[in-house]
Amino acid sequence: MKAAVLVRNSSAENSFEIREVETPKVQDGQVLIKTEGFGLNFADIMARQGSYQDCPPLPAIIGYDVVGEVVEIGSGVDTVKVGDRVTAMTRFGGYAEYAITDYRACAKIAKDYPFGKATALTTQYCTAYYCFEEMMNLYEGDKVLIHAAAGGVGTALVQLAKYRKCEIFGTAGSDAKLAYLKEMGVQHPINYRTHDFAEEVRKIVGDSGIDAIFDPVGGKSVKKGIKLLGSGGRILLFGASDMTGSNVFEKIGTGLGFGIYHPVEFMLSSKAMFGVNMLRIADNRPFVLQRCLDHVVRLVEEGVLDPKEGKVFKIEELAQAHSYLEGRKSMGKVSVLW
Repeated sequence: MKAAVLVRNSSAENSFEIREVETPKVQDGQVLIKTEGFGLNFADIMARQGSYQDCPPLPAIIGYDVVGEVVEIGSGVDTVKVGDRVTAMTRFGGYAEYAITDYRACAKIAKDYPFGKATALTTQYCTAYYCFEEMMNLYEGDKVLIHAAAGGVGTALVQLAKYRKCEIFGTAGSDAKLAYLKEMGVQHPINYRTHDFAEEVRKIVGDSGIDAIFDPVGGKSVKKGIKLLGSGGRILLFGASDMTGSNVFEKIGTGLGFGIYHPVEFMLSSKAMFGVNMLRIADNRPFVLQRCLDHVVRLVEEGVLDPKEGKVFKIEELAQAHSYLEGRKSMGKVSVLW
């Protein structure tokens, strides 16, 4: 089979090679998928740059989410069958014509469901669902701040917050993205490039503070966010896109920008900080991933969730796809077709 192999930590143009590699073998509890293509995530950018600690040693096939047809199943698999079209989360190995995964990390989807939407359902929408529904437990009227709200996970979080009738604050970096947020129902869209988001939020909420913050950015935004929280408020970290700086000094600066905290300060102020890494959930609590994916697919079928189909690239354009996502140009899910 063909695969886009990460061969060096470098620029988008110089990091990948299309190679012939061995098709993975199915084990008990696994499914083999002939992929239509795969989705991109910020973890892919960090892996390419050499700053993602979970990335396998190079040369490696990265990639977390695929869409395609089940062509083989291992023993013990009864949720999907050969011939089903599925969306699936992979533990790397997604940038390939064939991908293997645990049966609890895939779900059947309609034959005509758009590819670009389908790639968003696993990593991004499961991340959003787990963060919002299982970690934060929000209610009508809660004030919610979502960073990178026009991205794949951000779009899902906005839709969930709207479903729960929360008051939504969303940050984005362009007028086009702000317009997109307004269309989705974000009451308070904020351009973080031209305004200090903390000051803008404080003008509206005053001393009452924010109830929940979803932060995939990291760095100084975390420190600012904690100060914005009201009593009972919580901040959830599920990424560090600011770590994708062009040099080591920027990355160190972002790391230091998170701040240093002691548990007592959270106890005294009645605030909380959570961290989410869906790779760890998939590895150690696959039944939780399965539960989230099942709920996501059901909410899509009910019309509650509707992934934004971002730009779809061809495999020959993989470098452009990486640059597009890395440059924060995307709205919704970025994906690549074989």
